[in-house]
Amino acid sequence: MDIFDVLSLIGGLCLFLFGMNIMGQALERRAGGKLRSLLGKLTTNKMAGLLTGLGVTAIIQSSSATTVMVVGFVNSGLMTLKQAINVIMGANIGTTVTAWILSLAGIDSGNLFVSLLKPSSFTPVLALIGIIFYMFSKKSRRQDTGLILLGFATLMYGMDSMSAAVSGLRDVPEFQQIILMFHNPFLGVLAGAVLTAIIQSSSASVGILQALSSTGQVTIGATIPIIMGQNIGTCVTAMISSVGTNKNARRAALVHLSFNVIGTAVWLTVFCIVKAVFAPAILGESASLVSIAVAHSAFNILCTILLLPMTGLLERLVHRLIPDGAEAEVLTEIDERLLATPPMALERCHAVASEMAETSVTALKASLSCLLFYTPQLAAGVRDKEGKSDHYEDILSSYLVKLSSLQISESDSAEAAKLLKVIGDFERISDHAVNLVESAEEMQEKDIQFSGRAREELSVIIPAVSEILDMTLEAFKKDDVSVALSVEPLEQVIDYLKEKLRTGHILRLQQGECSSVAGFIWSDILTNLERTGDHCSNIAGCIIDMSHYEMHLHESQREFRNASEDYRQNYLRYMHKYSLPDPKAGS
Repeated sequence: MDIFDVLSLIGGLCLFLFGMNIMGQALERRAGGKLRSLLGKLTTNKMAGLLTGLGVTAIIQSSSATTVMVVGFVNSGLMTLKQAINVIMGANIGTTVTAWILSLAGIDSGNLFVSLLKPSSFTPVLALIGIIFYMFSKKSRRQDTGLILLGFATLMYGMDSMSAAVSGLRDVPEFQQIILMFHNPFLGVLAGAVLTAIIQSSSASVGILQALSSTGQVTIGATIPIIMGQNIGTCVTAMISSVGTNKNARRAALVHLSFNVIGTAVWLTVFCIVKAVFAPAILGESASLVSIAVAHSAFNILCTILLLPMTGLLERLVHRLIPDGAEAEVLTEIDERLLATPPMALERCHAVASEMAETSVTALKASLSCLLFYTPQLAAGVRDKEGKSDHYEDILSSYLVKLSSLQISESDSAEAAKLLKVIGDFERISDHAVNLVESAEEMQEKDIQFSGRAREELSVIIPAVSEILDMTLEAFKKDDVSVALSVEPLEQVIDYLKEKLRTGHILRLQQGECSSVAGFIWSDILTNLERTGDHCSNIAGCIIDMSHYEMHLHESQREFRNASEDYRQNYLRYMHKYSLPDPKAGS
């Protein structure tokens, strides 16, 4: 083996890793909503979780990536630790699919149809189809399909290059001595763990082992401990990804490590006993691509059979290693790991936006109470909620921009656009809550009291604003178009009430029944209440429009008002419900 073989080995390894990476990413994008529905079916049922982990890993070709996603889901509250344990076990089995695909390269037969199953026979055709789809199609789904085919072709060419580069090692005495070292099971486990920890992919390290098997110097007995070690090394990625997460997310990463360490300890002990007592001849035979794939699958299946009935013990173990304790309260964040699965990232964004909506609506309703029954504690609570609402908007807007820059489906893109519009309106609602509190504080500082007539009028418009807030929150959280359609007529009634109350106030000013200072505060309150209704109308209109993937907010609302009998009936109902009391004399 000379310097050119070394360069070929490095180039083959790079092609192999690159092909596996782009194929996995394209497979994940192509799966799109299917991944979301698959993960959405997670239950505490062990087999459902196991099959989910197996299926997702088989799609994206990486147990490390699946486990990193699981850590992100647990950290974001999308998955419980109990669900995560079953998914991680399934992921360990799913990752063996890659080894079976690579084992096709070992097919050797004079039969034409059997020979066509060899990757070297059909890979050029796949590469040709892939480059046509990728370069000449404008549709993102076809481009992803092209990348899947190109990634697979690149992976297989890399595998062939590595096998060709190391084939000369069969005649190198030094290489034979190194391989003999790995007949020590503990050194084999260590070598597999270190190699996989470096390249952070058990599928890739198994592929390298399969390439080395082409030398004929690697025995089946040497490969089994190396494969065990590779399963431990692949845990490094999840452990790194758990840094900075909450305790349950760290426990999920620790479950992955514990599962593989316990499985390796048990089955390595069994392997050593069998080797020492029975010394089966098969362990001394040269490993092949297929035998390595079999060993990889067998080990992961045996680990799952051993530990699946003991998921409760695993859960208690990681709870013991990472005990419960007081954690400092932290502001809500959205885990960057979820960007690896845009559908789940979008679902998390909607959940955080719902938290923001509740915070803003609660702040505004608390500020309405402040107008009638002011307390410093109530005012402080409103300001605290407004600060949280600002934080929600900051993290959501930056995260949604990142999400929108990815290759996502048309429906997901529309949902991201809707959230970007809606969070701005909810943030403004919390700002109006603070404005109302400032008006209440000014009245307290200056000892200003509204007239009896003004308080009666407030007792009409405040419940109307409270109702429109409740309807808007319900429509957004449930994505309920029927509730959203009821928001606009009530917003028009609030506009009407605002104008009537402002006119009545001007008359009281002219008659000297109200001070100018109170008049300014009254005007500010009415403006903030009316604008709150406007933001609720914007949110409801966005929900209505997005049910048709449109963003023509004001046009659709005008059409609705002009054409809908339901709108007119709702408007009349709200006008009657929130009718103003008869005019009275006095201030």
